[in-house]
Amino acid sequence: MNVEELREYCLSKPYSSESFPFNETTLVFKVAGKIFVLVSLDTHPPVLALKCDPEYALELRDRYSQVTSAYHMNKRHWITVLMDGSVPDRLIREWIEISYGLIVARLPKSKKTELDRL
Repeated sequence: MNVEELREYCLSKPYSSESFPFNETTLVFKVAGKIFVLVSLDTHPPVLALKCDPEYALELRDRYSQVTSAYHMNKRHWITVLMDGSVPDRLIREWIEISYGLIVARLPKSKKTELDRL
């Protein structure tokens, strides 16, 4: 999966948006103002950070050398994935889906109601 495919997939999630709030090389995807994916565009290969269940994060770190703790994020709840082509695209999509779902599940009821109206 290249960065453009990743971007298209993230933006296909309901109510998602993209921005560069930190600098011009870190692309951030949010839902209801909450981050669900960060992509470092100044590295080759690109690196992305995703929210993840802590137990599953440990499993992924053990299974894939391309998955590590997320830099500058809560290391228990976020993973970094080196997008070098060795992790199948379907897994990256699955992990994005998990990250998005974890963020949406934690939104206040009022925010979820607001999103449902859009």
